[in-house]
Amino acid sequence: MKWRTLSHAGAGVLGLTVLALCAISMHAQDSTPKDEWRYYSGDNGAKKYSPLDQINKDNVAKLRVAWRRPHIDPDLLAGYQGQALRLSNNFRSTPIMVNGVLYASNAVGLAEAFDAGTGKTLWLQKPGPEGIRGGTSNRGVAYWSDASGGRLLTHRNQYLYALDPKTGEPVADFGDGGRVDLNIGLGPLYPMYRWSSTPLVVRDVVVMGSSMADQDSASRMEGEPGDVRAYDVRTGKLRWTIHVVPREGEPGTETWDDESWRYTGAGNVWALMSADDELGYVYLPTTSVTNDMYGGHRRGNNLYSDCIIAVEATTGKRVWYFQTVHHDLFDYDNPAAPIVADITVGGRKIKAVVQVTKQSFAYVLDRVTGKPVWPIEERPVPPSTVPGEKASPTQPFPTRPPAFDRQGVTIDDLIDFTPELRAEAIEIVKKYVTGPVFTPPSVVDDGPTGKKGSIQLPGSVGGADWTGAAFDPETGMLYVPSMTNPFVSNLIPGKGTETNLLYRASTRELIQGPRGLPLMKPPYGRITAIDLNRGEQAWMVPNGDGPRNHPLLKDLHLPPLGQAVRAAPLVTKTLLFVSEGDQINVRTPPTGGGRKFRAFDKATGRVIWETELEAGTTGTPITYLYKGRQFIVVAIGGLEHPAELIALSLPATDTTASGRAR
Repeated sequence: MKWRTLSHAGAGVLGLTVLALCAISMHAQDSTPKDEWRYYSGDNGAKKYSPLDQINKDNVAKLRVAWRRPHIDPDLLAGYQGQALRLSNNFRSTPIMVNGVLYASNAVGLAEAFDAGTGKTLWLQKPGPEGIRGGTSNRGVAYWSDASGGRLLTHRNQYLYALDPKTGEPVADFGDGGRVDLNIGLGPLYPMYRWSSTPLVVRDVVVMGSSMADQDSASRMEGEPGDVRAYDVRTGKLRWTIHVVPREGEPGTETWDDESWRYTGAGNVWALMSADDELGYVYLPTTSVTNDMYGGHRRGNNLYSDCIIAVEATTGKRVWYFQTVHHDLFDYDNPAAPIVADITVGGRKIKAVVQVTKQSFAYVLDRVTGKPVWPIEERPVPPSTVPGEKASPTQPFPTRPPAFDRQGVTIDDLIDFTPELRAEAIEIVKKYVTGPVFTPPSVVDDGPTGKKGSIQLPGSVGGADWTGAAFDPETGMLYVPSMTNPFVSNLIPGKGTETNLLYRASTRELIQGPRGLPLMKPPYGRITAIDLNRGEQAWMVPNGDGPRNHPLLKDLHLPPLGQAVRAAPLVTKTLLFVSEGDQINVRTPPTGGGRKFRAFDKATGRVIWETELEAGTTGTPITYLYKGRQFIVVAIGGLEHPAELIALSLPATDTTASGRAR
């Protein structure tokens, strides 16, 4: 069974309270002021939507840079002159905007507050005794308030902080003087807590995931389980813990042969999470487990890895789960927050949740029960040829909507701009195992006719990735940026001096095609519009030029081919904005990355406007209205360009009161 609603004894209940909540208006949970951007993705439902309409197709060409702000305030650096600080230009921060103030994580993971109209500093979080060394930018911060006031929730290294949003001072009655040590409760294989994503605040708890190093997963079968923990937003006390890898006596252990759950690690939530504030449910996108390319030591479906898990926010009890990959051998983590979407299918209103994935599927589920909105079929997939491995014989394939990017590799999928390029591409792939999506990794054979591994498409970075998708609640349209980025999943025998795995990952190569061109046909980056009321693709367009100006292609006068980038979407009442992610983003292919920022017609995908920034984006864009003026803010950074936040807006003379949300 792929989805399951759990009994109260197992974890959660779907009783009269939930049934009553289902009768409430589909839009009652959206209480965020329309002019603001109080959550990482605009709301807790991860929609990345704003009803603002001041910037529209008639005036978007007038957008200009209104202000810019470096990824760390110079005054904070001033006290550390003469010390060697390594500040990455891969600036992953996305601000929130509350009451005219922007809050964001800076280059070393400390919170900064700045004016929404000018970008000028209002306050800086004071470093702790450890100073500013060792920290890096996180994806975002969170805000919570009640009648007594508000607080900003942020984390850096091993600590979760609650700060006064007016001053940046620690809230004294939260944890130990304003912070909670997240190392408490970790096991011996995970000595230092780390996470680069954003706290999720729902009801009166703050939910925290975790990150686990890929090199740890690659080197051994054992690992620390990736538990999800929630803390009281007022006191900082631990409220609940979810064991993604189940413990003794818990449901799910039966899916791990030979009790491999006892030593297997990861399954963590490294991505963003989401919630239905009305239902009081949190949606957790879990990941693969140790090892993410070889699982001969952990046979079985391996619950609750690679799942969407719905839990009660206040208690942590599981309500339902759906597994998107059985016995993951592909590093197909669920990389983005599940999107809370109210849709109408066949005349029936459905409270849905949508998970976009690396494998380029959008799994659409009833968010109350976890039941698929359209049938999801278990279909046969290729077996593994690796000794000791037993791949799952089937994987879940949605019948609707269709995949939003290319899946699997055949000769017909290879680059074919000229006969010569097609012939060279064929020679390249002869050295590898190819097949449909979910073709397992293979062992490297160095013999004269041996294979160098399996070409996996989508690759381990997608398809879709952490930038996720955007949902328009007025039209029911889902907008998914994705990239065609093949990856070589190859294994070599494990050596006892370096691993206890029978086989371990080798090069993890992002394979390229002939003469510096991509291996596959375009588009290499795309935007797909999916009508979630019908489960159908509405349109698909390339995102960016791609390599059409390559010396071998420029005389062919090709249309845009799409950039292989981590593109980030933002949808408003009037337009769809999509960025090109910078080359500096981890595991972007050599031919990928871009610096353009575009506005599209939501109905057709036609480019209405574009501009070239000094670097590509490294965060996701937001929008808000401040003193009658709509702004779009996004983080950028590149190998040669210092990271910063930039704000775009119309000239002051072009803004009117008509820009307020309707």
